[in-house]
Order: sequence, then structure tokens, then C-alpha cells
Amino acid sequence: MNWNRTIRQWHRFLSMAFTLAVITNIGAMIMQVDAMWIGFLALVPLIPLLVTGIYLFLLPYVGGRNRSA
Repeated sequence: MNWNRTIRQWHRFLSMAFTLAVITNIGAMIMQVDAMWIGFLALVPLIPLLVTGIYLFLLPYVGGRNRSA
């Protein structure tokens, strides 16, 4: 199993979930729904999105890429 590919796929799905949560939040603000939990809905995918994003960002620096000049 290729962990880099799996984490990259999870990162993509989390970004879609985050986008949907933000759109839901904007829709609730436009409709003036007074539900505080809708505002926090975007934090659920945002935290693992941050972790996977940092991992993918650091991967080329730590991964020991084959550097043949």
C-alpha cells in the first residue's frame, strides 16, 4: 500500500468536505439562521486537512528524493 497516495487522496476528499462546509456556512449566514454549530462545521475537516497538508508539503524535503545530478 502506498501511504503517500492514500494521504493525498484523503487530502482531496477533506478539501471537498471543507468546501461544502464553507458553502453551507455562507448559505446559513445569508438566510440568517442562528445556529452556532453551522459555523463550527468547517472546523471538522479543516483540522485533518491541515495535518495532511503539512505532511504533503514536507514530503519532498524529508522523503529522501533521488537527486541525481
